[in-house]
Amino acid sequence: MAPSDKSENSWAIIDRLREGAAAIKRDVVAVYLASRDPRVPWYAKAIAAAAAAYAVSPIDLIPDFIPVLGQLDDLVIVPLAVALAIRLIPPAIMAEHRHAAAEHKAWPDSFPAAATIICIWAAMTVGMSYLAYRAFSP
Repeated sequence: MAPSDKSENSWAIIDRLREGAAAIKRDVVAVYLASRDPRVPWYAKAIAAAAAAYAVSPIDLIPDFIPVLGQLDDLVIVPLAVALAIRLIPPAIMAEHRHAAAEHKAWPDSFPAAATIICIWAAMTVGMSYLAYRAFSP
């Protein structure tokens, strides 16, 4: 194998990883859209909601500060839950939502929601600082 063949194989692997990441991103959006569809069974909606909640939750099975394992649970559990949700959603409905997700260009953003979350974190930081000051001051 010539050196250029290795280089071409490396780029092919990277391209496949990019395509896979794009497909996962599309499927996550499609599952989100499907979870809001009244034609989807309640148990598929529950799995999709649980996957989304686990993905954004600060509480993990293995804390993120543990090197490798902390991130590995997110890389295994969330995709498995999304894959299970995809299997539970009827194929015709999933195809419809995949098409809608592929056309969906921008993530929804909400300045009021972001501001609310920042205010909550700031208030918690101030509150915890005050409690720590009271507990440890002479």
